[in-house]
Amino acid sequence: MFFGAVQLGIMAACVVLFVPMGMAGWHLSRNKVLFFSGALFITLAVCIHLIPYFPSFFPQTPPVLFQQDPGNSCISSLNDVAFRSDSDGFSWNWDNSSSGSYYCDFQKLGRADVSDLLNGSWVVVAGDSQARLFMVALLELVLGADEMESIHDDLFKRHSDYHIVVEEIGLKLDFLWSPYVTNLTNVVTEFKRNHTYPDVLVMGSGLWHMLHFTNYSDYGVSLQLLRDSLFRSLPVSRKYDMEPDSARALHLFWIGMPTLINGLLNTEEKRVKMTREMCDAYDLELYKSKLLRRDGGSLLLLDVEMLSSKCGADCSSDGMHYNDVVYEASVHVMLNALLIESHQKL
Repeated sequence: MFFGAVQLGIMAACVVLFVPMGMAGWHLSRNKVLFFSGALFITLAVCIHLIPYFPSFFPQTPPVLFQQDPGNSCISSLNDVAFRSDSDGFSWNWDNSSSGSYYCDFQKLGRADVSDLLNGSWVVVAGDSQARLFMVALLELVLGADEMESIHDDLFKRHSDYHIVVEEIGLKLDFLWSPYVTNLTNVVTEFKRNHTYPDVLVMGSGLWHMLHFTNYSDYGVSLQLLRDSLFRSLPVSRKYDMEPDSARALHLFWIGMPTLINGLLNTEEKRVKMTREMCDAYDLELYKSKLLRRDGGSLLLLDVEMLSSKCGADCSSDGMHYNDVVYEASVHVMLNALLIESHQKL
């Protein structure tokens, strides 16, 4: 069957080749250049005609398969969380309707798992009250209820830093009160000056600037300065990979601002300055700064805006700070990102 097809193809090729060439030779014999051009064109046409019959003589480039990197695909789905409320309060889990969540096997980690993952690490959380609530949620996964009660007052001192070492697992945790982006830039610069870097750095800022300055373009400038400082000071490249001379990975995260519920904000100044339009303008400056990984930067977004929006207005008492489950979910987003990026599975 195959040889019959080949013979038929050769016969057809001969007809296509020699008949037109003979006719061209008859009419164009006095113009050798024109005859050669015509013959070359016909020969190329015949070669193309024969390719399907002799594939082994004409190597073909294999088709390019555009496959998503499972790790990157899962990273992009980490914030796909759903909330529900019942008589016991609010609860959360990953949204099974999300294709990424379904295939990525995200996990809610218990105390033992978190201890294993963060064993011997240094974690720094820097920012405003949203960052402090994130720190509280992280500590609640690491410490027992009695330990949390003993540190509660120190942890919630307004406008103050907090430091703790969990001796059993060699985990060092620092919260650095940094309400403005300029404070975050100073934090990064200090790491460079001391030549010491945390394993995990979680940052977030914006609410204080929106309230006290209400100037989104100035906020954008400070974000760009932070981005430049990160590239100069920390051992990460513009592709959030490690530099060749760096001994270990540095994981960077950005705590997004929450969804603000204007009618619930507890002062008139907040209701006037912290509008939906102003929030959108601040979000646009964050995008333009190229600070986040999704925009070409180095920091993975912990999307508190999305999480708080899904939890809803009943999940907030003051339109700005949300129920514990929102920050617990954002902590698990970070922990699962660490599992993915360190190629671990509990």
